[in-house]
Amino acid sequence: MALKTTIITGATSGIGQETALALAAQGHALYLLVRNIPKGERLKNQITGKTGNKEIYVLRCDLADLQSVREAADELNKTLFAVNILINNAGGVFQERHLSKNGFELTLATNHLGPFLLTHCLMPLLQRGQARIINVSSEAHKWGKPRFDDLQWQQAYNGFKAYGMSKLFNIYFAQSLAEKYGDKGILAFSLHPGTVKTGFGADIKGLGKVLFVLATPFMVTVQQAAETSIFLATAPRLEQYNGAYFKKKKKVATSAVATDTESRNKLWAISEKLLSRYLVWPVINAG
Repeated sequence: MALKTTIITGATSGIGQETALALAAQGHALYLLVRNIPKGERLKNQITGKTGNKEIYVLRCDLADLQSVREAADELNKTLFAVNILINNAGGVFQERHLSKNGFELTLATNHLGPFLLTHCLMPLLQRGQARIINVSSEAHKWGKPRFDDLQWQQAYNGFKAYGMSKLFNIYFAQSLAEKYGDKGILAFSLHPGTVKTGFGADIKGLGKVLFVLATPFMVTVQQAAETSIFLATAPRLEQYNGAYFKKKKKVATSAVATDTESRNKLWAISEKLLSRYLVWPVINAG
């Protein structure tokens, strides 16, 4: 049986690391897209040491830097013939408003625009691999609303609301991928991993910090948080759930806003416009 070729972002810590370890143990050939190469190489050695899997590769990709995303995608297109699984796992939440290298609000850039661009640029490989695309979203999407009049949060920035909006966009993106590419063999899902005992969001202050403290008794371990990503990457016969949102390995309902087809289509169009200079099809490995 041929190895599954799997790409995962944000694998050097937390949920991503546990997901990578589990999939490596199942024999997947892993491509770890990381910001920090030395950290990625240490993880590679750790995974190989624990699982015996030597098909682990490290590639630099900073999702907040669109040129970095494009370069990583181009390298993968030159190297690979097909991809079976793409896990858009990396994400960030920021207490204060910052701009990415490309001038986009950092939450939007990291959590939506970067994954949107990466997925688009890998689409030839994903179609060849009849791939599953897995977006790590959050129940935080329930406090998110699409601010199409101010996606950059130039007015009244709120870190939690910006994060919630980006997690809503992860769900929209999975739904649109299922709709646009389902007939080409693509399955796309979004998921809530649970409120996790990691360092994610450790610098949050004020009300956000209070909410984190209140959530502590209900937090799950990193291993538990990774279970749904692993399930969606490996479980058979998920075609009937294409585009769905999962929690604890089961399909669950989203917020009402997350079912708004007009907003979802508008997001796709706006995303293409914002990323237009980077959205050109790559030259791919013909085999």
